[in-house]
Amino acid sequence: MEGAPITFNELRRIKDALPTGSTHRIAELLNTSVDTIRNYFGGNDFEHGKSSGLHYEQGPDGGLVLFDDATILNLAKKILEENHIKW
Repeated sequence: MEGAPITFNELRRIKDALPTGSTHRIAELLNTSVDTIRNYFGGNDFEHGKSSGLHYEQGPDGGLVLFDDATILNLAKKILEENHIKW
């Protein structure tokens, strides 16, 4: 697993804080579908998007999320920092 785990609720706060168009920007940067990016943040459209390499462990604050690859999370945090947005 890559990087430190975060809570599911923290992952959702990061997603919710992203400026409009951020999922499209991340998808373009990674040459993947927007649905794959949405799946990474808790979506479940596997007909149009791919699995996002997340693993959940039950617990407080929505449980813990562990990542196979934290690239999408890191890009999301970078976008938030660029826009001076706190999550």
